Amino acid sequence: MRQARLLGKGHCFYHCISRVVDQRFIFGTEEKEFFRKTMRNLEKFTGVQVVTYYIMDNHIHLLLGVPDKDELPPLNEAELLECLSAIYDAPTVLGVKQELQRAAEANNPNGHQEIDPAGESVESDRATSPALPCNAVLERYEYRRGSLSEFMKSLKQRFTQWYNRTKGRKGTLWESRYKSVLVEGAESALMTMAAYIDLNPVRAGVADTPEEYRWCGYSEAMAGNMVARTGLGTILSETLQDSGIRADWRRTHKRYRQLLFEEGEEVGEDERNGRPGRKGFSREKVEEVIARKGKLSVP
Repeated sequence: MRQARLLGKGHCFYHCISRVVDQRFIFGTEEKEFFRKTMRNLEKFTGVQVVTYYIMDNHIHLLLGVPDKDELPPLNEAELLECLSAIYDAPTVLGVKQELQRAAEANNPNGHQEIDPAGESVESDRATSPALPCNAVLERYEYRRGSLSEFMKSLKQRFTQWYNRTKGRKGTLWESRYKSVLVEGAESALMTMAAYIDLNPVRAGVADTPEEYRWCGYSEAMAGNMVARTGLGTILSETLQDSGIRADWRRTHKRYRQLLFEEGEEVGEDERNGRPGRKGFSREKVEEVIARKGKLSVP
């Protein structure tokens, strides 16, 4: 029997993990890029924020910020069309647009406001036809916003459909439903979890530093992606206390890089106590980053 997930109240953060069936190594460059693109598009549509992530050859780690649904402003017609364009093709978006126009026309038989691609309204005198009210169309998509389960389900399903179509295969691609852990506490707990995720490429021996591994949140932020930088900035204490505060990447980066190297120091094997070794940064490298307080040199 499936156990119910532990869900928090209000704005919460979750560490989510999902593995490929039979531990198969299916994620190559093309697969990782498609997964990352799909993840970012769903982030825009659902409002679930990707704080950081790690895509390995056979599994994924995500640290997600799930907003308080009660605080999400309701969708209007223009916003819905903008959100849909992130995850649906043009014919599908056009179909929803036309459905909204028919609904508006049914509610206003003397003429209604059509929505042009720029989100502006234009007058129309088209004949009326039976249609759902606009709010019924909006509600069909509204429930998916701010939902952890809808985000993860759509992400895995969309990747599976694309992968199966591309590879000419059928059937399930994921080992089981995703695992999620509610990350409670203040800034320190969230920063430590984010560092754990971004350090995976170093621990696995596929990169010397996190920024050298293309498919993790820290590397994307270092490459200049503002969405990735904003994601890491949301777990600072000031932004946790006031969501209206915009984090400064220069400050976020220095603090986070120092934490990455402190948490990522290599650990030697201890045969006497049976403790395995752990790949990471040399003590000299850690001390160098600490001395610079996480600041990077100009080169």
